[in-house]
Amino acid sequence: MKEVCIYTTNMPYRDNSDIKGYVFGEGKKSLCIVGSTRGNEVQQTYIASQMVHRLKKLEERGLINPGHQIMVIPTINKTSLNVGKRFWPLDNTDINRMFPGYDKGETTQRIAAGVFEAVQGYEFGIQFTSFYRQGDFTPHVRFMDVVGGDGEHASEFGLAYVVTYKPEPFDTTTLNYNWRLWDTDAYSVYTSSTDHIEEESANIAQRACLRFMNARGMIDYPCHQGFIPTKLNEAELTQLFSIQGGIFRRLARPGDIASSGQVLAEIVSPMTGEVVEQITTPEGGVVFFTCSKPLVNEHTLVFTMVPRELARR
Repeated sequence: MKEVCIYTTNMPYRDNSDIKGYVFGEGKKSLCIVGSTRGNEVQQTYIASQMVHRLKKLEERGLINPGHQIMVIPTINKTSLNVGKRFWPLDNTDINRMFPGYDKGETTQRIAAGVFEAVQGYEFGIQFTSFYRQGDFTPHVRFMDVVGGDGEHASEFGLAYVVTYKPEPFDTTTLNYNWRLWDTDAYSVYTSSTDHIEEESANIAQRACLRFMNARGMIDYPCHQGFIPTKLNEAELTQLFSIQGGIFRRLARPGDIASSGQVLAEIVSPMTGEVVEQITTPEGGVVFFTCSKPLVNEHTLVFTMVPRELARR
């Protein structure tokens, strides 16, 4: 294992902030794994750090195949992690909305430029990321439907779901989008939490990455093949919104199988304690995403569901 400094930011009131990467093996740039880009992505940082630990052990045992280089960057936003802020603490900007970066721009643009220079040229890219809405997912892999590959290797993660989605305009400045523009076959792996460690889904993500690396010939580490995934387009998922605002009492979790008309959550009045709304699913299916906020406003996306007919295919 080789530790490399990807980029250094000079901080005005504390020590310099270094972004570190860990390189395993030698040869062509086969895979780059990036953990957190935001300061509340504790789960994503944890998974990436565990990948460093696992790959170090594999390298010591000679199980990284010759001719392959793998790099892991646990976090590109250590400063925000240290102070408990989701975005860059000095100006509240999101590094994952700054790619491919600009080396003469604002601080977060410079960070993005330095990181992107280091991660370019890899055949594959994996990012552990979080959703722009606060909530929990059924573990899955997703890829953007843009140039730079068609996601043909997504099934090799062995996760239950592979989700394709059309990028929105704000997605064009993310790491994943720009990786694909610059010919890296990039995938995002989502797990069941963001701002706290959830061991079960963290282990699922680690095994999925090892399974992918083994399938691509980067490591010699036979793995259980996992799921034959259900392939979905994000537009096919059923979205459920709250009508009322109040305390969100969640009754269903990601991965739960729900029947038609089942109550998934209740909205409780913060003044009287009465249930002012029940969130029900109009059709059976699998709970894919759940809001995790304790308080919700009117017209908040609180659940997405995999409809029953899609879950079966």
